[in-house]
Amino acid sequence: MEGRATAGPVEAVPDSPDQLERLIVVTVPSGRPRLPDADLQPPAGGKEVKDVASYAHDPARERQVLEDYGYRFGWERFWGSGPGPVTSVFVDQFHRRAGAGAYAEDLARNEADHYGGVLHENPEGLPGGCRMLTVDDAEPATGLSGPSAMAWCAHGVFSVGASAVADSVTAAEKEVRGVLAQQLGRLPRR
Repeated sequence: MEGRATAGPVEAVPDSPDQLERLIVVTVPSGRPRLPDADLQPPAGGKEVKDVASYAHDPARERQVLEDYGYRFGWERFWGSGPGPVTSVFVDQFHRRAGAGAYAEDLARNEADHYGGVLHENPEGLPGGCRMLTVDDAEPATGLSGPSAMAWCAHGVFSVGASAVADSVTAAEKEVRGVLAQQLGRLPRR
């Protein structure tokens, strides 16, 4: 009936990390080779609350924080070669949109505190609510090997993060924007 609101199709969200993996990008704009998940320490790939919590200084507290966000599971993937530039994508799924949004916002703020650099809210060319951190001169203690860009966006029940280390901040931003656009396009908007 004309003028009457109708529901659009509902896109299914993954029920497990393995289902989420099929939605993760397989290539990046720079053409860097994908690093095997098992070759990384800790291994990349599927993540559950216990995995993500184990990276923190206080895993028990972090586990509670993740549960408060409504964290379900995630997947991470990396590209690069040798000690050179690297690109990464992190996709985490939550029970509710609010949890995904709060998680993405808190990650951006925490990483800005850790790495320094400039945090941009709602950067041009990214969806609303995204944040991008750029780091020109990385302190060696942070673990960054060069100019970097990182971005975090909430997309429905997903929090999506992308990062790149490159020869310049401009190149890192270009890589992050490209891989983020690809990744967001692969996820259901629910």
